[in-house]
Amino acid sequence: MNINSPLIRKFITLGRLDNDKVRLEQDRCRSAAELIVRCSNMSQNELLTQCVELFRVPYFDLSQFDEQSIDKNLLKERLIRRHHVIPLAQKGNRLMLAVSDPTDYGALENYEFSTGMQCDVVLCDYQQIDKIIENLFDATHALKISEEDAKDLGQIHHEDDDHSADEHETRDDDAPIIVYINKILRDAIHREASDLHFEPYDGEYRIRFRIDGVLHEMAHPPFNLSNRLAARIKVMAKLDISEKRKPQDGRIKLSLSQHRKIDFRVSTLPTLWGEKIVMRVLDASDITLGIDTLGFEEQQKQLYLQALAQPYGMILATGPTGSGKTVSLYTGLSILNTAERNISTAEDPVEINVKGINQVQINPKADLTFANALRAFLRQDPDVVMVGEVRDLETAEIAIKASQTGHLVLSTLHTNSAPETITRLLNMGVPAYNVASSVTLVIAQRLARRLCKHCKAPEQLPVDELLNQGYHESEIANLTLYKAVGCDECTEGYKGRIGLYELLPISPKISQAIMNGATSMEIKAIATKDGFTTLRESGLHKAAAGITSLTEINRVTLM
Repeated sequence: MNINSPLIRKFITLGRLDNDKVRLEQDRCRSAAELIVRCSNMSQNELLTQCVELFRVPYFDLSQFDEQSIDKNLLKERLIRRHHVIPLAQKGNRLMLAVSDPTDYGALENYEFSTGMQCDVVLCDYQQIDKIIENLFDATHALKISEEDAKDLGQIHHEDDDHSADEHETRDDDAPIIVYINKILRDAIHREASDLHFEPYDGEYRIRFRIDGVLHEMAHPPFNLSNRLAARIKVMAKLDISEKRKPQDGRIKLSLSQHRKIDFRVSTLPTLWGEKIVMRVLDASDITLGIDTLGFEEQQKQLYLQALAQPYGMILATGPTGSGKTVSLYTGLSILNTAERNISTAEDPVEINVKGINQVQINPKADLTFANALRAFLRQDPDVVMVGEVRDLETAEIAIKASQTGHLVLSTLHTNSAPETITRLLNMGVPAYNVASSVTLVIAQRLARRLCKHCKAPEQLPVDELLNQGYHESEIANLTLYKAVGCDECTEGYKGRIGLYELLPISPKISQAIMNGATSMEIKAIATKDGFTTLRESGLHKAAAGITSLTEINRVTLM
């Protein structure tokens, strides 16, 4: 995709696009048309209408087009993927070419040179072109790709790649495997997946992406290639490919362009039918650190800002893996990140790189644990400290000591609710008086999928059902809920995620209750009298606002 496409330049000139935003988003898009839709307020239909008027190019609807009717001699995969075009039909010496960018004259020149035919272009929906390309070049085709195409498609650069090791461990006929893995990684990035699962079963191999928190099956390559696919990933992650009996952990660094680099955290696990591999996508460029984008209710936002304004104390974010705890804490750190403060973090792994913050990667093999990093921080004149996770009593005691001696400490725990976090610390062995005097705020959170704004539809539910779900009679009269439908713009009716939160400030009443040995239920009862909002209530508010669906809230929260 050419950022200097005349199509993009035209809409920048017309004031419909911001040049800086275009450069920021360019690596996420396969075509100039997709980039324009992402970076402007135009819909795909409006863009097509504008292009027809501006460039006098006829429009062609691909929704009913049968890609199997295309002459296989016209399928030049390198050109199709590079220029985002489809050769629709040949008549005599003329070829009808479907394009999403009518100003990509290089596509015409290259296709005319490659086929010896004159090309006539028709304008098409870029999403329909995407779909046909994926149908034409599916997993089976990708594994049979020619070496000539492999040289072109294997454009992802593996940073710090040991080429000699790669050549030694990779068989001569593994070029299609390399191309296929690169294709899977590119597709995962394009679909904004957070995790990739490579799973061998009895006679079957499955690849799944976790998109917006939910796993979706994406491909089923031949089972007899499972060992070669695993070996390629392990080579990329610099793992021992001969060791198949023990779990291994590694990282892959990919450079998609000069402006965008992505890390994959790789974990292997021996299973009955081979090695299962899970890859966590760590894309710092996809993270927005703005407190207004997190999903806090206004009262919750103010509680967080008040806790961040304190010169000392401890803020804990809790929830399961993948619930957005790190983003919530880094949003707070970005607010605190000024020249007057010394901020240090200990993480495993470091997921978000922020200028002005001293970030330490935990390395247990070198005895660089959370506890040891915290001890070192306290000798480094800190103002604010973040520890990735309180995993044991030693780390908890050092973090609490830091919060009691004039430092603001941020960290995470794995608990189901904010009140249960207090019980968790006590069960770890932290004295009640230390918990009561050091913890200032507990944030419990989940991530719920956002409804697609293009296809969501109103949903009618009986009054009794709404009452059972947790809505009050006073809310029901003016309540409009929406359900997921599904369209080309989204995944099963959802696109993106929003945070659901419950914030528990440690008030004097709650501090006294902790000292008296109160249970999590008793702490919750005290907080509720002061306006405490549970995760479930936060989710119901989001559903009432049309941001997500009641079905999704039921998936991520308890009734």
